[in-house]
Amino acid sequence: MTPTVMRTGRYRLLFHSRENGEPPHIHVLADRCEAKYWLAQVALARNDGFAPHELRRIRGIIVANREYLWEVWHEFFDRDDRGGRCACL
Repeated sequence: MTPTVMRTGRYRLLFHSRENGEPPHIHVLADRCEAKYWLAQVALARNDGFAPHELRRIRGIIVANREYLWEVWHEFFDRDDRGGRCACL
């Protein structure tokens, strides 16, 4: 499962449900490109295809929405076994 957390312009921000063993992070997809950012520092973890100017734009989007992304990540991964739900799109 890959819940979409946000869409902005051509970017889709999401996380993979089986990555709860890693620190909070977000994946960003557009066309055939993908990047991964750690949320605590808003630091690039991996880039596959985005140009440097796009990475700066994406980082700005994440910085502007960091609190929301952090909350949604924790809401999804910290939910209990009683069926907690994510507020994802």
